[in-house]
Amino acid sequence: MTDQQHAPLAPARHAHILAALERDGIVRVSRLTEELGVAPVTLRRDLQQLEEEGRLERVHGGAVSATIPDAAEPTPAQTGGAIGVLVPSLAYYWPGVVRGMEAEARTRGLRLVLRGASYELQDERPVLERLLAADDIRGLIVAPNPDVTHAQDVVQWLDASGIPSVFVERDAVVLPDRAPVENVTTDHALGAVLAARHLASLGHRRIGLILSRESPTGRKILTGWATACEELGLAPADHFESLFPDRNGPGFATAVNAAIDKALDAGVTGLLIHSDPEAMAFIDIALNRGLSVPEDLSVVAYDDEVAQLFTPALSAVSPPRAAVGAAAIDLLAKRIADPLRPVHRVSLSPTMNARESSAPPT
Repeated sequence: MTDQQHAPLAPARHAHILAALERDGIVRVSRLTEELGVAPVTLRRDLQQLEEEGRLERVHGGAVSATIPDAAEPTPAQTGGAIGVLVPSLAYYWPGVVRGMEAEARTRGLRLVLRGASYELQDERPVLERLLAADDIRGLIVAPNPDVTHAQDVVQWLDASGIPSVFVERDAVVLPDRAPVENVTTDHALGAVLAARHLASLGHRRIGLILSRESPTGRKILTGWATACEELGLAPADHFESLFPDRNGPGFATAVNAAIDKALDAGVTGLLIHSDPEAMAFIDIALNRGLSVPEDLSVVAYDDEVAQLFTPALSAVSPPRAAVGAAAIDLLAKRIADPLRPVHRVSLSPTMNARESSAPPT
């Protein structure tokens, strides 16, 4: 394999050029050739593209910094191009996030190149490599699976690539220094607190949490739930937590019936269930057993993707999906415009939407 084959991709070269300009005010093709290991003709094309985007001015043998607009926000000319997006699903939760990305991208003259992976995919690196090879991608927004063998390998690969990237609804660190990865997340722990406070405000003093075992969101919800139970002064006997298997797999109905038995035995009258489909399936089984919602059990769903379509309409914690997508684009555009800016980690708050499935205990 030749040195040219090891050369950085266009987004990484552009980031290197802009960082050098920020530091020195001028770059020279001869110096960049040595630093990046690519041919002078390749670097001249890079400088031409960056000049067309208004990000530098070419001079003989190199380039100097362009005149920077007074506006605080990057302009479309500064940030235009293609952004690669890799999310684990295009069927649930993520379409709302992607729509937020699309709306924000349009205002910045950006174009999205979207790929859907799978929660079962063990290594997203081949997908990301194909994504980068398909277009002149200037940055990446990714939501890798945090619970697979190659999770940290993906983080390290993204860091080594030199391509600006933002994680969405994921936390990660880069080894060995454990430097945080730039990201935009929902404060799911706060979401659990909001749900528990809602149930307590209705008069429920014994409450339960039921989580989908397969969801990366579950750990944050569980953390918030523990905080809420302490805040509300609940004794261990006043709350319980259960994990559900995949609702499409064997054992789901058995787990639901066991959770219902546990709730009834403990005198629990209010439940937070993640996510909407699990909450709907739980209620269907409870109704088949002769229970009523919300008379016997109040239920709050987590995600609010389809909760209001159910009968009764489900009270639900609603993550700000579109705002998360928009914030990810905003963060990445600013990173592309200023490669030396500090790492930003943005956390957005969910909301609690009260509907028919929660009421005071009878």
